[in-house]
Amino acid sequence: MVKILLVLLGGALGTGLRYGLSTWVYSRLNQPTFPYANLIINVSGSFVIGLLAELFDTRVLVSPTIRIAILTGILGGYTTFSSFSLETFALIRGGELWLAMVNVTASVLLGLLAVVIGVKLAQSFYAW
Repeated sequence: MVKILLVLLGGALGTGLRYGLSTWVYSRLNQPTFPYANLIINVSGSFVIGLLAELFDTRVLVSPTIRIAILTGILGGYTTFSSFSLETFALIRGGELWLAMVNVTASVLLGLLAVVIGVKLAQSFYAW
């Protein structure tokens, strides 16, 4: 139960960080034509999860509860892309390059397809 609560609290913190950074980035840009904030969030979250996961595994001993609160909670709330990146890297590190490429390709293409289907479904509601 403690792990769940810490993940929830971490997720709230990560979501707040994501919102704050996104708001700050777009307050500095005049009519952006590219999703700069999302790119910054995805890349920075991937960097931080890689750094912390490696440190937690090799150098800095933290409890499994703290590890999951930070990696899944805070960084999961900040960006799920960081988890995707770490899991893909784990496949590559484990010699599963093919599975890593399948994960990348399937996640991106199926994610885009899911958005298109969601949009089309929402648009079909207009006809009701």
